[in-house]
Amino acid sequence: MPMPITDIPILSMLRERMEWHQERQRVLAENVANADTPNYQARDLAPPDFSNELSVASLSLDRTDPNHIAGDGIGDSPFASETDPHYEVQPRGNSVSHEDEMMKVASNQMDFETVASLYTRSLALIKLAVGEG
Repeated sequence: MPMPITDIPILSMLRERMEWHQERQRVLAENVANADTPNYQARDLAPPDFSNELSVASLSLDRTDPNHIAGDGIGDSPFASETDPHYEVQPRGNSVSHEDEMMKVASNQMDFETVASLYTRSLALIKLAVGEG
């Protein structure tokens, strides 16, 4: 029995990421809408964690030449991640910064478009593989 397209891990992760971007857009819009609300604290969403899916579906890279860089630890980054938000609290207790929120909205929109493009191209590759493209 063939695997449904919805069960293909990469497509599932891309779809979840698009849903996350949609929800984040809603949260960021809510922040902007409450920019003048006293004591309102700006919110954001933590990105989805795909570490389990990636560990199951991880691929190792073959080195065809000993001078090639090894592909070990691709997911490890030498850069520290920031988890502490740098919100400036205004005298009324509100932590919404229009500039920060607009930058997040623009970044979120670009990221969503990238993921949607990857999803569309992945589907096109599958169609091509089964002879419908």
